[in-house]
Amino acid sequence: MKKSSRAFKALWAGEIVSEFGGAAGAIINGLVLYEITGSKEWMGVLWLVYFIPSLILQMVSSPFLNHVEKGKMLKNIQLIRSISYTLPLLGYWAFSNTGAITGLVLLQCILGLLQPIYASLAFSLLPDICKEDELAAANGLLDGTLRLMAFIAPGVTTLLLVVMPMQCIYVISAMMYFISFLSLSRIQVKLNQRIPAWTKKFWWAEMKLGYKIFFQKPKLVRLTFLSSSVQFAVGASMVLSVPFIRGDLKGETWEYAIFSGCFSVGYALGTLLLRKLPRNNQVMYLGLVGGGVSFIMLFFVHLTSFAWLCELFGGTLFPLYNANSAAIFQKEAPRERLSQLSAVRLLFFRSTTPLGILFASSQFIHFSSREIYLIVGTLIAAPGLFYFFSAFGEKENNLLDVQNSVNKTEGTS
Repeated sequence: MKKSSRAFKALWAGEIVSEFGGAAGAIINGLVLYEITGSKEWMGVLWLVYFIPSLILQMVSSPFLNHVEKGKMLKNIQLIRSISYTLPLLGYWAFSNTGAITGLVLLQCILGLLQPIYASLAFSLLPDICKEDELAAANGLLDGTLRLMAFIAPGVTTLLLVVMPMQCIYVISAMMYFISFLSLSRIQVKLNQRIPAWTKKFWWAEMKLGYKIFFQKPKLVRLTFLSSSVQFAVGASMVLSVPFIRGDLKGETWEYAIFSGCFSVGYALGTLLLRKLPRNNQVMYLGLVGGGVSFIMLFFVHLTSFAWLCELFGGTLFPLYNANSAAIFQKEAPRERLSQLSAVRLLFFRSTTPLGILFASSQFIHFSSREIYLIVGTLIAAPGLFYFFSAFGEKENNLLDVQNSVNKTEGTS
């Protein structure tokens, strides 16, 4: 971290505070809406308002992202988010419950629209502000920090609720995003290319070309679909975790709280482990296999303490795959197309999570929670094992070999 560039430190600091603000805000969104309506249907509407516009924009926005100034766009998004978090509070003060619900819906819609743009640009910005041999560590540090903040934020929010009305948390979330805006303002990355005149024909041609280039890169497609299988399992786990701990294992509320936090703690540990291990394909796919096995192990456990260990184990190993596969994507995607291709990559991730939710919650699929854990874990571990053993036969096993060989060739030409 000490050797990282100033721009990366600014991005990292901005991500930390915004993740805390977003996690705290998400908790309050649910609490405020349920207190007003007492309806789980309204909770579903709130998430649909977030997901549907987000996925639609994700599908069609990729051509725009190649032709924006990334640092400037990222900080502007954080400023808009900061302002948006005041909408429920303003609605509550002005129009009471109806205004609060309207503010919540507007907030969720804005967050859903901005999230895919922000995530794609932040992902594609890393190669511009980090050295290539630092990308895996940088991805791991960002991902691990965000997971840790997602674990810390609920506890801190609970303490804040003891001393202030829950609507006031929106002010804290707005402040966190404004601090993120200030931090990201320190990033200076210029776009060294001419921006073509914007026309409908240009947009359509660019979008088709982006998807075409993506599917012409077999390694990028393979890594994206392997990561999507993980997101499918995450979606299923969102449905299963409470009934599994509270129902199957007869656990208490506090035992579920520990279960939900073990993965984030493990992920932070995995980020540290990532720095100690060689960056090769075997280690990368071993992380994928281990993560899948952690789901499979839940099929066999009968004590909550063992379930905690499964989550801790999975959280520790998944960063080995996630950070290294992200680094490969950032290196091998054409630099001038990275923002666009990262948007395509993120589209698959965000699409498979709702599919996992539907799979685990469908009334037409008669599997127990344990059986679903076994199925989704096998979907991750089986291809991971195949590619793990295949990696032993690859000539270029080290993740940096491809780039190093290119540099050597250029140096001798």
